[in-house]
Amino acid sequence: MANVFKNSVTGSIGISGAIVYQAPIATTTTVIGLNIANIASNNISVSTMVRDSIGNKTAYLVKDTLVVAGSTTVLFGGEQKLVLKSGDFISVTSSLANSADVIVSVLELT
Repeated sequence: MANVFKNSVTGSIGISGAIVYQAPIATTTTVIGLNIANIASNNISVSTMVRDSIGNKTAYLVKDTLVVAGSTTVLFGGEQKLVLKSGDFISVTSSLANSADVIVSVLELT
């Protein structure tokens, strides 16, 4: 089995949900970091969801959480982890167009 550390960077997320990371085929992924930065001059609220592709279910990690202008919200890092199976994905939506940058750090196991 190969272990590969990767970052997925998505900029200017807005009011349409954007997939910020999707686990590749035949890969189990551990999300070790997820940061959402507010790049707008106004406060925004963001929602982050995870989609279980096998169970065909979606669940919020956070819903409408406040991110103050110029600040960052850390959803994963340190002790918090999330495991994704092949095809599972994380999406982020913001309350304001082109207002959030997201970095997802993962360890992929193939």
